Amino acid sequence: LRVNPPSVVFDNHSDPVSTLVKVDSANKQGCLLQVVQLLTDLDFIISKAYISSDGGWFVDVFHVVDQLGQKVIDESVIGFIKKALGATKEHPVPDAKTCLGKPVADAIDFEHSVIELTGYDRPGLLYEVSEVLTKLGCNVVGAEVWTHNNRVAIVVHITQAVKGGPVSDPAVLAEMNDRLCSVMESDSTRIEARHSYFVGEAQTDRRLHQLMFADRDYEAAGMNIFPTGAGDEKLNPSVSVGNLTGSQYTIIKLTCLDRPKLLFDTVCTLTDMQYIIHHATIESEDDVAFQELYIRTMDGSMLDTEAERERVVKCLEAAILRRSPKGICLDLCTGDRVGLLCDVTRVLQTHNLSITAANICTRWGKAVNEFYVTDSANRPVDFSIIEAIREEIGPEMLTIRNVAPPIFSSSSPPQEESSFSFTRLFRSLSLGLSRENQSKRAPLSSSLT
Repeated sequence: LRVNPPSVVFDNHSDPVSTLVKVDSANKQGCLLQVVQLLTDLDFIISKAYISSDGGWFVDVFHVVDQLGQKVIDESVIGFIKKALGATKEHPVPDAKTCLGKPVADAIDFEHSVIELTGYDRPGLLYEVSEVLTKLGCNVVGAEVWTHNNRVAIVVHITQAVKGGPVSDPAVLAEMNDRLCSVMESDSTRIEARHSYFVGEAQTDRRLHQLMFADRDYEAAGMNIFPTGAGDEKLNPSVSVGNLTGSQYTIIKLTCLDRPKLLFDTVCTLTDMQYIIHHATIESEDDVAFQELYIRTMDGSMLDTEAERERVVKCLEAAILRRSPKGICLDLCTGDRVGLLCDVTRVLQTHNLSITAANICTRWGKAVNEFYVTDSANRPVDFSIIEAIREEIGPEMLTIRNVAPPIFSSSSPPQEESSFSFTRLFRSLSLGLSRENQSKRAPLSSSLT
């Protein structure tokens, strides 16, 4: 008989610098993504992971620390994770927070509408979108913007400015549809503006990946942005895909600069491409991440064609680059009000800046926003322009954050592997995870559907 609920163990003794999070259950498609999503949403840094979900069992071991580099010892956060994964029926502490003070259940917890847009990117686009919404009496309570390969994906959370709640008036929705289509299609008749309106919460990061994937932003991936000999080749991540001789696995090897949410981005992309990750080893050292993933298609096959393997390379490159914006980051923190996003983005447009990424949040009446910006030609912004913008908006409200250099892509060709070994994958067995116990675990609860 299987044991119910699944096992979720926090081990603060086996590793001197990180907490080991062990998840052991019966296998079900999508479990891995949802576990990684949960750890990512809590802002944990995953330095290592050993993943195995072959056959009917599922066992993952994650080495994690919080944003301050400390082990996870807060019982309220641990309780929240166990509850979310169905490992306990106890109610978590309602005001549990991360080490930086962010509520672990941080979300827009009231009814609202969500708008999704994709299209060609251009300077001033976010200003035009926010202007349409403001003129239609909408308040932007949250938004996320990603750009890649001259494409843009935008997810905007809005409410009615006066009454609150989602936008439900058919006339307003129709006018919003027409105006936003006009904004997104203004540069080219080839653009297909896709958008939808729905009430409730969305996994924004995953939706952004799905929107850009559907918009085929990966088709220009694989370029050597930094030419060999320029001194910046180390910024180019490497992705190779090949079939293992003597087995039924396709192996993916990925190396790039490490950053938060990297594992989520790769797992999300492969899952949405309908591949199953059966085994994986994830490590990072000296700010460089190494991922080795053993995958199959949904019907249990390897990736048989060169075209299919090359597509996986391009899609993984794109998944890395979407969350690696160019430019400097401007942080805005001020009291929230209707039209704030429109006013701020208008100032940026007036100074001919392009927004390469943006995150818009509203918490307890405060607007906490970040904008990554370049000039209109995607070059670094002159410091005098930034200072002029700060003076116009308010130097106490707008600050400059130092950011790491962007990551650009270069792929190595697919290759056939000459041997098949899970030596590194099963290091987790030394942590006391026996096959006997693994075969007795229950499926993850319905909360992981």
